[in-house]
Amino acid sequence: MSTVALARFGTVDRVGWRGRLAGLGALAAAERSRLFLWLPVAMAAGVAWYFALAGEPPLWLGPAALVLALGAVMLSRRTLRALPVAVAALAVAAGFSAAQLRTAAMPPAVHELPFRAVVAEGTVVSVDVLPEGRRVRLSAVRLGPDEPALPRDLRLRLAPGDATPLTPGDRVRLRGLVRPPGAPAAPAAFDFQRVAFFDRLGGVGFALGPVDVLAPAAPSSTGQRLAALRQSVVARTLAAVPGTEGAVAAALLTGQRGAIPPGELARIRDSGLAHLLAVSGLHVGIVAALGFLLVRLALGLWPWALLHLHVKKIAAVAGIVGGLGYMLLTGSQVPMQRAIAMAALFALAVVLDRSGVGLRALALAACVVLLIQPEALLGPSFQMSFAAVLALIAAWETARGTWLSPRGHRRLLVRAGYGVLALAFTSLVASAATAPFAAFHFQRVQVYGIAANALAVPLTSVWVMPWGMAALALMPLGLEGMALRPMAFGISGMLAVAHEVASWPGAAPRLPAMPVWGVAACGFGLCWLCLWRTRLRLLAVLPLALGLASPWLARPPDILVSPDARLIAIRAEGALHVQSLPGASRFVRGIWEERSGGLAFVPLPETGRPAASIDCTPGACVMGGSAVLLRGDSPGRWCGRVAVVVSAEPVWGRCTGSAAIDRFSVWRDGAHAVWLGDPPVVLSDRAWRGERPWVAPVPRTRAQREADALPPAPLDE
Repeated sequence: MSTVALARFGTVDRVGWRGRLAGLGALAAAERSRLFLWLPVAMAAGVAWYFALAGEPPLWLGPAALVLALGAVMLSRRTLRALPVAVAALAVAAGFSAAQLRTAAMPPAVHELPFRAVVAEGTVVSVDVLPEGRRVRLSAVRLGPDEPALPRDLRLRLAPGDATPLTPGDRVRLRGLVRPPGAPAAPAAFDFQRVAFFDRLGGVGFALGPVDVLAPAAPSSTGQRLAALRQSVVARTLAAVPGTEGAVAAALLTGQRGAIPPGELARIRDSGLAHLLAVSGLHVGIVAALGFLLVRLALGLWPWALLHLHVKKIAAVAGIVGGLGYMLLTGSQVPMQRAIAMAALFALAVVLDRSGVGLRALALAACVVLLIQPEALLGPSFQMSFAAVLALIAAWETARGTWLSPRGHRRLLVRAGYGVLALAFTSLVASAATAPFAAFHFQRVQVYGIAANALAVPLTSVWVMPWGMAALALMPLGLEGMALRPMAFGISGMLAVAHEVASWPGAAPRLPAMPVWGVAACGFGLCWLCLWRTRLRLLAVLPLALGLASPWLARPPDILVSPDARLIAIRAEGALHVQSLPGASRFVRGIWEERSGGLAFVPLPETGRPAASIDCTPGACVMGGSAVLLRGDSPGRWCGRVAVVVSAEPVWGRCTGSAAIDRFSVWRDGAHAVWLGDPPVVLSDRAWRGERPWVAPVPRTRAQREADALPPAPLDE
């Protein structure tokens, strides 16, 4: 190639790259007005950063970072290019500070409770109805007449058949067994201890006899009054409509779904209709819309009101008040907080004659929830609720003016057809947006959720919930049965849809556990896709594809050891070979089954080769020459010969040259996972979660506890 040709090629190439850069600059300039929508994303990053730390940071760190970021914003007001970066840093610091201050405001966790049966005395906070009985939550609990009150509540399952009338505010006493919240079944599995910490729950257990009411008392706080009202609604609903339909009706009216049989819950979940039972923004929207329509219709029939009042504005405020009351009745869950915040912004826009609802309202609602309840970011309720609404708003913004939103057709059948297509499109968008988060938390994806929702959601919106609201209105008159029976008829149809769809082949396939970075990539990709409007959104394909493939990209552990070492599983040849000792936890086994992606659980034999890489003898099972599971052999025989020694019994002394996981290891550090290799990777639950306020400290021996209880020795003069 000649020098002239090379020069021309370089010139054209430079011009091409300059054009591309100019095009990217134009796209970025076009998206500048959307930067506000990224504030909750930056705030969520700050919250996630706090919870990802291996240790609790000093209390001054978050507020100090917030002050520094605020100063950076003030200094960068004159520089428009630096201002977005400073505002993003401020949002990250705000999320970090909110999470840190929320943790500091929690009462101290209860990590040690008596192992023996105790007599607990406390005040009833709430009573939940279960298929096998009832469960009570107690506050200000004393585990003995001379013991101080626990700083946290206890949740106890009452004895079967115990029908003692209980009302929130009663002072009761019962004999039972209590334990601190359980540790995760495996590293990176569901953390009940963290959930209980922010729920102000100190322990769980069950009663060994009937409960005694010491002092019936009227509820003394707003929370107790709401709990008493909730309990009354559940009792009257179950009395009017017994069976599964009544349990579902109680769940829709109060948010308490403990009375629904587990089999029904599984079918509803597998069909993709579980969101109808988890009282969410859909229900708040229905209640607010019903309140709006009823008030507007009532005022519209009054000529004086039409002439002198702003009927639409009054109806909008009335709808929000109704939705707020419904939220308080059902427990103020995260999806409802989001829905109420957005509905309040909608009502404000109506009152001010503005039309500013949409993604901005969703962003403000997310910021409010993250500031008030930052720990909600880690739960499925927050993630799936906001993901669904974000995708729906973005999808309808994109589809506006297309064939999905026709305006010229006036025939009833044509409009009905477009309504069905719009409903199917809505179900498709919501299902696709929430699928990654459902896969992360539940290791399942509902394949036929679109078909189930296309039938059940209109039935719930048009028939079930209006009759439910009528039942609540008629309860003070004792006439709730007139509305609950038609409501139960609609619920029967909803359950029939769930049964049919759940029976289809492959309705809810199990998936391998998704790593944390996978769900983070999916969340970021979804935000990138929905918050931008230009071609920049196409870059979301990369993080979304990476996150969706992460369950198969992340290598699962080769060995799992339960928190009590009674369950030990070895992964080989597409199955989990399990050693199960007497007293092994069925709950832990169930978690392992869910996270395995549907692998077969095969008992580990006494002798033989259950897999090519496993050789079992009466004293040990050797795994590919790199690990051994002791079953009677002396540890000294294997220490130094294999990289990892696993034992359900204590390994006394040092195991030089090998990583030892025994009964002492799980007692100190919880469940363990092992990835065999050169070198092997051993991860404990304590190493994964770090030293945080909700993580139980390293347990002490009986001798250490007795030594701590001794009075200090006198000092020598």
